[in-house]
Amino acid sequence: MTKSDTLCINTIRLLSADAVQKANSGHPGMPMGAAAMAFTLWTKYLKFDPSAPDWTARDRFVLSTGHGRMLLDSLLHLTGYDLSLDDIQDFPQLDSKTPGHPEYHLTPDVATITGPLGQGFANGVGFAIAQKYLSAVYDRPDYEIFNYNIYGIVSDGDLMEGISSEAASLAGHLKLGNIIYLYDDNQISIEGDTEITFTEDTSKRFEAFGWQVIEVSDGNDVDKISQAIESAKEEKSKPTLIKVRTEIAFGSPNKINTAGAHGSPLGADELRLTKTALGFDPDKDFFIPEEALKVFKDAGDKGKKEKKEWDKLFAGYSAEYPKEAEEINSLLKGNFKEGWEKSFPVFSPDDGAVATRSASGKTLNAIAEYFPQLIGGSADLEPSNDTFLKKYKSFQTGSYNGRNFHFGVREHAMGAILNGITLTIPLIAYGGTFLIFSEYIRAPIRLAAIMGIRPVYVFTHDSIALGEDGTTHQPIEQLISLRSIPDNTVIRPSDANETSEAWKTALSIKSGPVALILTRQKLPVLDRNKYASADNLSKGAYILSESKGKADKSDIIIIATGSEVHLALEVQSDLLKENISARVVSMPSWELFEKQSDDYKESVLPSDIRNRVSIEAGSSLGWHKYVTDEGMIIGIDKFGKSAPGDIIMKDYGFDKDLIKTKIKNHFKL
Repeated sequence: MTKSDTLCINTIRLLSADAVQKANSGHPGMPMGAAAMAFTLWTKYLKFDPSAPDWTARDRFVLSTGHGRMLLDSLLHLTGYDLSLDDIQDFPQLDSKTPGHPEYHLTPDVATITGPLGQGFANGVGFAIAQKYLSAVYDRPDYEIFNYNIYGIVSDGDLMEGISSEAASLAGHLKLGNIIYLYDDNQISIEGDTEITFTEDTSKRFEAFGWQVIEVSDGNDVDKISQAIESAKEEKSKPTLIKVRTEIAFGSPNKINTAGAHGSPLGADELRLTKTALGFDPDKDFFIPEEALKVFKDAGDKGKKEKKEWDKLFAGYSAEYPKEAEEINSLLKGNFKEGWEKSFPVFSPDDGAVATRSASGKTLNAIAEYFPQLIGGSADLEPSNDTFLKKYKSFQTGSYNGRNFHFGVREHAMGAILNGITLTIPLIAYGGTFLIFSEYIRAPIRLAAIMGIRPVYVFTHDSIALGEDGTTHQPIEQLISLRSIPDNTVIRPSDANETSEAWKTALSIKSGPVALILTRQKLPVLDRNKYASADNLSKGAYILSESKGKADKSDIIIIATGSEVHLALEVQSDLLKENISARVVSMPSWELFEKQSDDYKESVLPSDIRNRVSIEAGSSLGWHKYVTDEGMIIGIDKFGKSAPGDIIMKDYGFDKDLIKTKIKNHFKL
């Protein structure tokens, strides 16, 4: 290791430590310990252009160890990204570009949001899958347009989280040789030495997953780290974990290798001692030596040259493969193929009863050719989720151009992998499982919502009506749980045509994830000549049916979602026989309804009609907003039972006669 290397590495260490000290908050130990490996990767191997942070063919770098974000910020500033020294000094203040953990879109070329450990690890697998797919579909001989790697720094904590095992297992199975992770093996966690909790042989574990594992015993040995990265790049059929033995807070005389350096500033006195120990002036804060800055700027300039070379390559590709180039450019702009709006199927009552999960599958297959960027699958539940694209292959080793993914029984990893795929613009990823298992995916859904990206979740078996599988599989609180996530759009369609419209709406939404909530049981296809058009679904709620018994306003408004809309129509019909008029409102999405104008919302739910009832086979929480204090909520606030779906629904009060009686008694009609 040269003196110049040492100077650059120590610059990263002290820039990070200064920022944490000024903020009096943060994690200095990780950036100081991992500085050498990060320096080696960023200056010698990582392909990036600071002036084009969204360059589609750049290498992706994931700092899964998100609490060490000052390591990333230091590198971004030093290599020439639009992140000033003032921004570094503003860490992590209100509305700064340097928040406490990396956040997508707030800071240039932050590939994904990280902080919750293990999420970045799994996002990287999604990035790798996306690269393999794009390369297989669009690259041509002599034109490797999407030839790039996925690099990351992961920690002891990342590897402790179960999601990393799920994701690593799938990556090994798929032979994703484009993944190169540097494991910051500092053997320190918040509570102390990892000996108290984490004594497994991580090398053997990852080898069992099908990974190449390379060990570097000295985290400051730039030459050995370089050799390891070279070996990783040569291995094309296995992902690589480079296990680097580092020392947390390296350079700090009194806090090196201590848990105290993990999540607290070094302290003014210790920081001065550290600067002295590393050969820097203790009286200078945020000092960047010119010699070090030149090395980092040269790395950034090298990346700019690589981008220009790629631009020439793509120009040649465009001349030789104009159709493919046009499609790539169109997808990068977020455009859909001409005629996409008309590709969505229309169902007829003559089709008979159709489960909304089946309608979703039919819709996916009808639109697939119009959406080459739409790829996804299921967590080992494809026959139940109806997520398979029948005209396309499965994504497997040897067929990376397949659009059907088999995530296995790995719901948590699936959610995070979907995020990684979706973050690879221009792709849109979807993934299916039972609604009850949305619990396993909740963390990635929340992070997708924070990032404003739009994976689509296909959640089937949406209520106790799924039947005999019983209480462990019957969702109760999951709908309100998903609705409680800001910027997450939940859509529960009532029939096949609303399901088709739900997919159209999901793909049209520009920001935030979408959760489709679908039935196992078959539902009648509503006659849209009799009822309002299903394209009203995009408004979130609409008047599906108005009683004709009276000329004035309705006596009552019945609001329902999903399969319960049909029950609401039956209740409406029976009430009308007793000269009680009712408006039935189909309300597939609270979130979409709340985006409508006040005038529209008033037209659907007039404020002068206080007799309102909601019907939904799920938690009653949240419905008071729409039914008012005078209204009535018909929901479920206890767990389910094992029984055929129709029997348990009636047992839990979802029966037209029971509901009609409740309505008449409650509103004294």
